[in-house]
Amino acid sequence: MKKSKILMIIGSLLLLGLFAFPLWNITLEAPQYPIPLGMDIHITKFTDTNEFDIKNINLMNHYVGMQYIPETIPEFKIFPIVIGIMVVLGVIIGFMGKYKLYLGWFILMSVLGIAGMYDFYLWEYDYGHNLDPKAIMNFKNPDGSVMGFQPPLFGTKDILNFTAHSYPRTGAYFMFVGMFLTFIAFFVGKKEAKN
Repeated sequence: MKKSKILMIIGSLLLLGLFAFPLWNITLEAPQYPIPLGMDIHITKFTDTNEFDIKNINLMNHYVGMQYIPETIPEFKIFPIVIGIMVVLGVIIGFMGKYKLYLGWFILMSVLGIAGMYDFYLWEYDYGHNLDPKAIMNFKNPDGSVMGFQPPLFGTKDILNFTAHSYPRTGAYFMFVGMFLTFIAFFVGKKEAKN
């Protein structure tokens, strides 16, 4: 089997790591929490980084009027189907051996990834800005507007006395490596076609 086919098939199959490992993590550090609070985001669920973290985050968020982190969101039904389709499609394209389709798969997966990140940003924005006006505590910005509590999409951000961290986890690295392999498969396939 040609090297490009192997790279394409392995790259596509690496996306299955998203079913086994978390995609993203948000961690909150504060002086009152010696062990930071964290939430792992999988393609099918939210989980505690440490036991009761989500419960504690929800209790804390209640005071400033933030919504509770839900048990499930519609994306948890959509993401597994999309990833499953992309894995199967990638493997089929790999066996076909048409290197131009490798690039098409990579571009489609990139677009889906960007759409997923944008959806995640919108969820975070709503979560951090759609606050209950009757909350126990109301914080204002210097200009008098209501303070938002949106964690960063990527990176670190100070929110009052908390430091919020938002970074990819193991599942995301499986996806990144898999996509990189499919991108390389295109160039290897192009070279094989010339020879």
